[in-house]
Amino acid sequence: MKIQSLLVVGLLVAVTALPVHAAGDVDSGRAAAATCMGCHGAPGLRNTYPPFRVPKLGGQQAEYLAIALQAYQSGGRNHPTMQAQANTLSNQTIADIATYLSSLAAANDGEKGKGNAAAGEQKAQACIPCHGPGGGKPLTPQYPVLAGQYPDFIAYALTGYKSGSRNNAIMKGLVTALSDADMQDVAAYFASQPSSLSTPTKW
Repeated sequence: MKIQSLLVVGLLVAVTALPVHAAGDVDSGRAAAATCMGCHGAPGLRNTYPPFRVPKLGGQQAEYLAIALQAYQSGGRNHPTMQAQANTLSNQTIADIATYLSSLAAANDGEKGKGNAAAGEQKAQACIPCHGPGGGKPLTPQYPVLAGQYPDFIAYALTGYKSGSRNNAIMKGLVTALSDADMQDVAAYFASQPSSLSTPTKW
């Protein structure tokens, strides 16, 4: 319990250090997001290598989406296509796109992945202080909703934090001890939870 309390305190300190993002405009974001929809508007579309389904962005938290795009700009996240797209965006355009995508929430019953969702529930307990019960109610707008996200994308993201292709000290510390099987189990658990994440097919 003492370790969990220290973790929560550390997370709250980290949250207060995060930047405040500009307010976005839904209509401007709809127009600016047109190029995003070639991939993110196609349900089940797979990245070629490594293979994972392109994540659901509809209904995701706007501030988290803005932080993610800025991480691609800075090199904190390594994905050539996303880096190329993000590098063309101003901070205001990022805020507009993030606001628009977050407005596209839809019912999502979740699905099971390759892992064991029941085992993943126990292994995911360290994730709950940030991402909330079932991954559906994050502690702050800067953290992503995990509930209902594609399990293969969650596993890909966890692997990235472990390998360093995604640069986040908190996440790296949490996933370092996880095996590939553990990450599949955690991904299966979060993916199986109902949420409002969706792949927008109309915009």
